[in-house]
Amino acid sequence: MFKTTELLLLKSIDLSSNNFSEEIPVGIESLVELISLNLSRNNLIGKIPSNIGRLKSLEFLDLSRNQFIGSIPPSLNQIHQLTMLDLSHNHLSGVIPTGTELQSFNASNYEDNLNLCGPPLEQLWVDDGLTQESIVEIDEYSFLGNEFYTGMVLGFVTSFWTVFGTILFKQSWRHAYFKFLNNLSDDIYVMIVVKFKWCQ
Repeated sequence: MFKTTELLLLKSIDLSSNNFSEEIPVGIESLVELISLNLSRNNLIGKIPSNIGRLKSLEFLDLSRNQFIGSIPPSLNQIHQLTMLDLSHNHLSGVIPTGTELQSFNASNYEDNLNLCGPPLEQLWVDDGLTQESIVEIDEYSFLGNEFYTGMVLGFVTSFWTVFGTILFKQSWRHAYFKFLNNLSDDIYVMIVVKFKWCQ
């Protein structure tokens, strides 16, 4: 794809607002003369091509208002001519790659990507490296953990009262239990005396 001379010499592509619902075509990075690429306001899916940084001449890139997922390719930092970038209103995640080009754009150019973080966004990468998505997962695990401990406590209480209630209200069991305690205390006393005499 994109192998004819005419296509390879393209300077500008504007396919915005066409309701496309596929991935970005393979080979788009071969359009090395491209200066402007506008694919905004479609339903494009998948990830932004990892080798998009090969478009060294690109000055304008608008991929906003699509359904892109995954992280922002670090190769975007290699496009030093880029003066306009809009990735807003997608489903991108992870940390915005560090580099003067990507950090120089306004936060609005990255907005409405729920799991995207790092400068220039206000949602910075926290010390323990958690994005909003991972925090939600941890909250779910915490909830499951709380359920586990709650169930364990309830099981202990139920078992305790089952045994204690039986001892308390059934006379034969109560006598047997106290007899067991009495014998146990006698055995412990004998062991202590023997141990004490042996040490002397």
